[in-house]
Amino acid sequence: MFRTRLLSGILLVILALATLVSGGYVTFFVTAAISLVGMYELYRVFGIEKKAPGICGYLFAALYYGMLLLKNKNMENMEEGVVQGVWPAGRELDLFMLLFVAFLVCLLAIMVLSYPKYHAREAVAAFFGLFYVAVMLSYIYQIRMLAGGAFTVWLIFVCSWGCDTCAYCVGILIGRHKMAPALSPKKSVEGGIGGIAGAALIGCLYALAINRWGGADVGVLRFAIIGAVGGAVSQIGDLAASAIKRNYDIKDYGTLIPGHGGIMDRFDSVIFTAPAIYFLAIVL
Repeated sequence: MFRTRLLSGILLVILALATLVSGGYVTFFVTAAISLVGMYELYRVFGIEKKAPGICGYLFAALYYGMLLLKNKNMENMEEGVVQGVWPAGRELDLFMLLFVAFLVCLLAIMVLSYPKYHAREAVAAFFGLFYVAVMLSYIYQIRMLAGGAFTVWLIFVCSWGCDTCAYCVGILIGRHKMAPALSPKKSVEGGIGGIAGAALIGCLYALAINRWGGADVGVLRFAIIGAVGGAVSQIGDLAASAIKRNYDIKDYGTLIPGHGGIMDRFDSVIFTAPAIYFLAIVL
């Protein structure tokens, strides 16, 4: 089990290196692709992956990412002194809210026009999937495009995969008290605390490495705090994914990674961590 987890983790680290170091369009398209695959896996749980509500979800996820790209391009133009652009400055919230409202209207229209073929729960599942997967994972790209994002974006994986590995090791060694036995019998309180402490320590060491060899000056305490908070949030994301799987009596979301599930099984904690890191990076 640990060997499979380690090997699949190494493969994902290689993918992350190739994606995040490149930045720009590479990060954008890889993040969008991962989001669409994740939505497919989640929609399959609800039985709508090839039905009209699911297809509508994929289309609006593509529109959402297209809007993110236009927004980022407009910000680059403004930084370069270009006044006019395809994105109206200062209207980000309005336009994204309009997109989500349009998505809900389309889902309800599908339910009404095909009634009684689709139930309200299928429309709710499709709406949920867009936010839970595509929107939350998009913060990987959004963090990468921040000033200093080339360094900050790695905190997502420090907090998620780093916390998961530390929690697993500490839990194996000294874990005694169950954290959420109904969801994940092997997770312990000691492991959870060890994961948070480990993520904070890795964040601290990562900041020191950047200051020493990365040619930048980042706050060590800032990265340690982000690591600790992100590590706690990542465990909630992991357990939330487990809760969904328990509700629908499945072991894994997919089989993309042999022996260790699909995209959603490996990015369940990243889904929660990415937006948390984004807001922490801005606030701190």
